[in-house]
Amino acid sequence: MIKTAQGVRLLLVDDEPHILQFLELGLTNEGFEVRTAADGNEAISVAAEFKPHVAILDVMMPGMDGFEVCRYLRSEETEIAVIMLTAKDEVDDRVKGLSIGADDYMVKPFSFDELLARIQARLRNQFPGLLGEVRCGPFRIDGRRKEIRFRDEVLELSPTEYELLQYLVINHGLVLSKPMILDKVWGYDFGGEENIVEVYIRSLREKLGDKEHRIIRTLRGAGYRVDLV
Repeated sequence: MIKTAQGVRLLLVDDEPHILQFLELGLTNEGFEVRTAADGNEAISVAAEFKPHVAILDVMMPGMDGFEVCRYLRSEETEIAVIMLTAKDEVDDRVKGLSIGADDYMVKPFSFDELLARIQARLRNQFPGLLGEVRCGPFRIDGRRKEIRFRDEVLELSPTEYELLQYLVINHGLVLSKPMILDKVWGYDFGGEENIVEVYIRSLREKLGDKEHRIIRTLRGAGYRVDLV
């Protein structure tokens, strides 16, 4: 994924130096402005001065843990996206993190590409004006123009088709369930039927010439996944 990330500030918080170094190097190479912190107290101090757009917080840290840092950031009413990291896949931890204001949750070990995709998704949701053109394989997404190109051709999309395809492409490689798609694209208070997703997926496939469903794949019982071909 190639994108314009200049001006986007990321705060990385983890007490494992090798993880901080790896992520700092990778995200800096992607064009982000990155600051790091090794514990919760340092994270709060850096956040106050740095004013990050996205904070990536490890849950398990000595002293003030990631939950406490997230709670503090939310109490300050700052416009910040929070992605929590944990070494264990515990439902209670995910629920706790989301309930105190985290926007996303990742379990270690994770791929760097997946972290990038999740950062992009959070920026698209909360800071759409920060990013220029996002390139994902044959797709180019221009958030300012609300325009998506596929293999250099502008797709004629309705507003809902644009939001749906953007969501699928930005999260390429991830399986997105119908409830997740409905919540993101139509809103949590949508009162219609889930099959509306199938209708729009069918329309997008027609516009992409995806007759064999190689771009937008259906995973029965799980949802949909975009593969970059």
